[in-house]
Amino acid sequence: MTKTNSVVAIYDTHSLAEEAVKNLQRSGFDMKKLSIVGKDYHPEEHVTGYYNTGDRMKFWGKLGAFWGGIFGLFLGAGFFLIPGIGPVLAAGPLVSMIIGALEGAVVVGGLDAIGAGLYSIGIPKDSILKYESSLKANKFLLMAHGTAAEVAKARDIMQTTRPAELAMHRRERE
Repeated sequence: MTKTNSVVAIYDTHSLAEEAVKNLQRSGFDMKKLSIVGKDYHPEEHVTGYYNTGDRMKFWGKLGAFWGGIFGLFLGAGFFLIPGIGPVLAAGPLVSMIIGALEGAVVVGGLDAIGAGLYSIGIPKDSILKYESSLKANKFLLMAHGTAAEVAKARDIMQTTRPAELAMHRRERE
């Protein structure tokens, strides 16, 4: 994926993020153009396991049912241990950007792998810092990528799902 138009919503709870995903799906939005990132691990919780088989991801932990249901809708999933943030679960096109950053040891102005993945799809650095802080605070990021019209449609739908914050990021002109 190259730099693209994106809309990013921050949700305070997994149930709000899940509601937004379901609304986007019901509206006919292309699920291959959605990414979700969240953290669901606390020191008092113990992750029992994780595996990925094909396009299905299984995760046992505090929100195992949530992640299992959500990841069944997305193409590609990953579990990453990000210094400073901790264990993070991600699904959608952003996963390949995070993996690319990890494999290539990409360092973009001191950003971690998630930040480098966000930067590679055109999210500005000042917004990335806000999104990383949200992940540290156990919030969820839901992103829609695509043409200006697709992203505008996703934004309109997301606005109805009570995000804590919502921001558009337009493709850079070449």
